[in-house]
Amino acid sequence: MWTALALVRGVTGYLFDASVGRPMSWSVELMVPLVNFLLYALLTPIIFWLSVRYPIQRDNWMRRGVQYGFAALVFSLVHVGVRGLLYPAWDLRSNAFAYAAWNPHTGVWKFDWFLYRGLLFYNSLDNILVGFIPVVLIAHAVVYHRRFREREFRASQLETQLAKARLQTLKSQLQPHFLFNTMHSISSLMLTDVPAADRMMTRLSDLLRMSLEKDGVQITPLSCELDFVNGYLEIEKIRFEDRLKVSVEVAPNALDAQVPHLILQPLVENAVKHGISRRSSGGEIGIAATYDERNLYLRVSDNGPGMNESSPEERGGLGLRATRERLQALYGDKQSIEIVEGPEGGVEVRVQIPFRTEVRPL
Repeated sequence: MWTALALVRGVTGYLFDASVGRPMSWSVELMVPLVNFLLYALLTPIIFWLSVRYPIQRDNWMRRGVQYGFAALVFSLVHVGVRGLLYPAWDLRSNAFAYAAWNPHTGVWKFDWFLYRGLLFYNSLDNILVGFIPVVLIAHAVVYHRRFREREFRASQLETQLAKARLQTLKSQLQPHFLFNTMHSISSLMLTDVPAADRMMTRLSDLLRMSLEKDGVQITPLSCELDFVNGYLEIEKIRFEDRLKVSVEVAPNALDAQVPHLILQPLVENAVKHGISRRSSGGEIGIAATYDERNLYLRVSDNGPGMNESSPEERGGLGLRATRERLQALYGDKQSIEIVEGPEGGVEVRVQIPFRTEVRPL
């Protein structure tokens, strides 16, 4: 960057001198800006590091201002000192160029305070305005941009952690809800059919083991979710015996779809509680999954008495409410869940979520 600026200044000087009738060679026009600007380049890393290490802030601007003023003076002194060693300056006493410290032609060292004073007087303002201040400003822009990105990153982390905590809370609401209902069923069977209650306890322990393996997991393949639901339905079949029938229709390629863990169990539990248990002859629960290029469609239906006078929310209870909130937290507006009357009676719950086969971090 400094080399480019030196070339621009050299070309500008060449064109200006030619326009006023005093043309000079390219080497003469380019040498002085190249020396000056390449010295800026050598000093730039130091100034940049100091600016990043000791930035000006709201609580230290006065102290830092004095420090940066002193640093600007030192910058100019160093620049002029080295400049005097590398290239001659115009000597008003002899109207010719002369070296202020070292003459490479004679190999003689001499310190000419008059020439150095002239360099310092004529170049200090240019050094500070062109060389020092731009580097300091760029360094501060980098510092503030980094801090902004860090704050943005920390805010994003906090939002992610909050979302994970909220999802885990909603999921933890479903687990005891399912457990208490199952334990209630076991308690009822203990009075009438102890062997059936024992089998139910065994299946419940298997389900709890599966649940513990998924502890902290929010997203799981649909095939795993179906395994969990099948385990739950085996418990309910012990209670309802031949009164409960289940049909599962899942597109083969949909088994790898990523779905929220415990997305189906509360829907199936509601179908059993509000649909099958209210029919003296039992009934059938249907689970279906289809998909297209964008969405996965899940359906849980029963052929129970329907919603009657109750609203969908009243029929869903805690399980449906927690499921809605989880879907909203996971997918935002890209999801939907609705409860409708089944085409042949009963109730059907329809869930639509994005179709994904790869695991995405929350």
